[in-house]
Amino acid sequence: MFSFELLQKAMALFDLNIQQPFVTDLGFDMNQEPVHMFDLNVAAPVESVQRKDASEVVLNQVFQELLRRSKNGVLPRNATSEVAVMYNLGIRTVQRCWAEGKLSLDLGIMVSFASKKRGKCGRKPSPVNYERLRNVPLKERTTLEDSAKVLGVCKRTLLKHVKQGKVRRHTSSIKPHLTDENKKSRLQWCVDMLEHETLHDNPRFKSIFDHVFIDEKWFFITRKSERYYLLPDEDEPYRTCRSKNNIPKLMFLCATARPRFENGICTFDGKIGCFPLVTFERAKRSSINRPAGTMEVKPITSIKRDVVREFMIQKVLPSIKAKWPREDVNKPIYIQQDNAPSHIEVNDPMFCEAAQQDGFDIRLTCQPANSPDFNILDLGFFRAIQSIQYKKSAKTVQDLIPVVQEAFHEYPPCKANRMYLTLHQVLKETMKVHGSNKYNLPHMKKGTLERQGSLPVQVHCERSLVYEAMQKLATWNI
Repeated sequence: MFSFELLQKAMALFDLNIQQPFVTDLGFDMNQEPVHMFDLNVAAPVESVQRKDASEVVLNQVFQELLRRSKNGVLPRNATSEVAVMYNLGIRTVQRCWAEGKLSLDLGIMVSFASKKRGKCGRKPSPVNYERLRNVPLKERTTLEDSAKVLGVCKRTLLKHVKQGKVRRHTSSIKPHLTDENKKSRLQWCVDMLEHETLHDNPRFKSIFDHVFIDEKWFFITRKSERYYLLPDEDEPYRTCRSKNNIPKLMFLCATARPRFENGICTFDGKIGCFPLVTFERAKRSSINRPAGTMEVKPITSIKRDVVREFMIQKVLPSIKAKWPREDVNKPIYIQQDNAPSHIEVNDPMFCEAAQQDGFDIRLTCQPANSPDFNILDLGFFRAIQSIQYKKSAKTVQDLIPVVQEAFHEYPPCKANRMYLTLHQVLKETMKVHGSNKYNLPHMKKGTLERQGSLPVQVHCERSLVYEAMQKLATWNI
């Protein structure tokens, strides 16, 4: 039978008022407040996966993959999720990539996934008071160091502002001084260069296919200083000269006309000739370099009117008659020159007699005084061929002649053709400032237009500008 003593012992085991040893061993204290293992008021920590921004290359690959899966511009179900897993990207990133790319295709523009953070992230720049630079004389801000000191920034910060367009670098060149009479003649020249039959409808400048531009220029064997790009282990070039102010040079008389093209093929390059103003004499004495009797090149030290007349009649005119397009032989040809004292008169009898021979009608004209910007050669052609000439080696004056002539013929006719459009722009801007030479040439993007096959032959002019120029001329004539 179940005894009473066993019952008391069993009840004692479950007496909560008695401290039980096994409770202490397990580490639970019933006298303390209960501790909740799971607090519902505290959010459970979530492990965040931070992805780097997808690069432009990756986004392009994502868009190409989505295009491959799409049908008629519609993606199948779960396509964005699968592509997101494939490239380890967020689904929203893939969806945004698809939306932006599809919108670009609908608008007919190039799809681009370039980062939009450039220039909008990082430390904010410190404010700079640019008006402080305006109040400083120009002579005191000719270098980056001076300008940075005025603005209170370092040179590196100022250079960054220059690249951003907040401060601009300008090189000022001295231009010819113009009197009122010079401005009047320049403005009249610009109006005369317009096609008269288009003045009342859609004015445009003459194509100038019937003009030959001539001028003289000094060409030096080398420059005082040249810049080279060398490897770290290359030796630096060592150049010497007896006098930096007396570098050997030659004067050349150049004549050029506007190139002509037919279906994109050059039919006439416009290179009339590049003639050195030298004489050839035999050496009277022997030297280390050559024996007596050797033919030597002697520069013409004094360029006078008789010398220019001789070169015009014996060099320029025969070259024009030999190279001029046959279909325009019977049309007038105008040789434009500046007003240098050594140039011949427009009605020089010896020149006019030679110019009217062989069925040609060649006439001489003079551009306005103090107007080198109205001549193609001074406008840019001389500078272009000189840059080519400096890339060639010439040790003596005699070696300089073929070097300059090679540079003259190597210059591409397509680039020479662009200069004539630049001349049209010069005439147009001169009309805007009433004959002055204080103007800024706008960019036409001639290279882009030429690649697109839409380069114009003539530049148009607004009728209001023509009317304003004529009114100004009428005011001056009163």
